[in-house]
Amino acid sequence: MPVPKPAAAKPIAAKPAVGKPAAPQPAVGKPAGARLPGPAATPPGAVRRGLFRRRKVSSKALAQFTAQLATLVNAGLPLMRCLRVLEAQLQPGLLQSVVAAVAEDVEGGATLSEALAKYPQVFDRLYVNMVRAGEAGGVLGLILQRLAEFARKSETIKSQIRSALTYPVLVLCFAGGILTFVMLFVVPKFEAIFANFDAEMPLATELLIGLSRGLLTHWYLLVVVPVVLVVVFRMALRTESVAYKLDRLVLRVPVAGDLVRKTIVARFSRTLGTLLQSGVPILESLAIVKAAIPNRVLEQAVGDVHDSIREGETIAGPLQESGVFDDLVVNMIDVGEQTGQLDAMLLRVADTFEAEVDTAVTTLFKVIEPVILLIMAVLVGFIVISLFLPIVRIMDTLQA
Repeated sequence: MPVPKPAAAKPIAAKPAVGKPAAPQPAVGKPAGARLPGPAATPPGAVRRGLFRRRKVSSKALAQFTAQLATLVNAGLPLMRCLRVLEAQLQPGLLQSVVAAVAEDVEGGATLSEALAKYPQVFDRLYVNMVRAGEAGGVLGLILQRLAEFARKSETIKSQIRSALTYPVLVLCFAGGILTFVMLFVVPKFEAIFANFDAEMPLATELLIGLSRGLLTHWYLLVVVPVVLVVVFRMALRTESVAYKLDRLVLRVPVAGDLVRKTIVARFSRTLGTLLQSGVPILESLAIVKAAIPNRVLEQAVGDVHDSIREGETIAGPLQESGVFDDLVVNMIDVGEQTGQLDAMLLRVADTFEAEVDTAVTTLFKVIEPVILLIMAVLVGFIVISLFLPIVRIMDTLQA
């Protein structure tokens, strides 16, 4: 009878089950994928599935994070400590949550590029592939520096375009609001005055009153028409042929098209040059660049270049056929390809075109501002003349 009830048998079986059910198992086989089903994987998963649908990390914040990470890595700190330091100093938000999740993945045995690849809405293919190349070549700090510089220059161009657009957009919105107010509330009062005197209306006045009546009767069109136009435009963009023709048309617009073309060439050159300089294979680099190009004309050209390189041909031919790159750029790329300095030549092209983009933005919006003011002056003058011509006639009739 003492044998079936030993005192030692139950405590040994019960103690691991009650005290530490999960700790021993993950500790033994933790490396990369063992911890994913466990509780530690829940916060990163929540970040990936939930927050990304509602928010996005700004390019400025990402550039600052990359520059700080490069500084810490180049200072000789271990990668885990670098990530934890940055996590602690970041403001609460999406980026901090993602950095914390990346740190957990790295701590679990993943490489930095593998951890970053889980968050494509924050770290795109360009970012991940450059980090992977830096890890493979043992120059992660240098690659992060290049990434930070790349992000800084891209943000500078965007900031220049945004700041140049701010004034014209504000003027258009303000002027549109004033004109709408005049047509809906001021013109009807003048119409009532003219009706009391039964005066003959000039053609301009009749046209203005007709527009005012139309807006008063169909005021909802002010909301419906823009919404319908936006929906139709977005649906049209889903058709590849329409989107391609629209992108081609944008490049042919007299002044703005040249700005768009230079911006695209600068972005293409900077991205491809940075990838090649970082050690990413050229075919993989072209695939990444193709996904990062917003214009379908150049996207097709990059696809042709990819096929050309795969078949053992050159880069310059397909670029020249696209019509986006001028002869100077094509020749510079051709020379860089022949001399084995394609990456350096691409970066020179990027520097040149980024400077030209800066000049083109300044010139374009110096032209746009007076054009907008001229259009507004014509519209206001038309309204004033249309309203005061009948008043002059009424006064002449009363005096007679």
